[in-house]
Amino acid sequence: MRRPLINITMPERLGRIVVGLVGVIGGIVLLGSAGGAGIVVLEVLLVVAGLDLVVTGALGHCPLYSRLGYVPHSLRGRV
Repeated sequence: MRRPLINITMPERLGRIVVGLVGVIGGIVLLGSAGGAGIVVLEVLLVVAGLDLVVTGALGHCPLYSRLGYVPHSLRGRV
């Protein structure tokens, strides 16, 4: 399997990982005190969004960036 191209800069990767971990941990903590079904759904969505940020940050590849054709200026010569 071919590894996807890196299209996220290192500062953005670190930011995605940190914000994603905060979202995952926050969502899990909030799930412990969830009240209604609607709140549980929102907290699960928070965990899933956090996981998405962690995975894209760790891989260095954002599929949405690829679809939109976006490449950061600092990576233009490498991609």
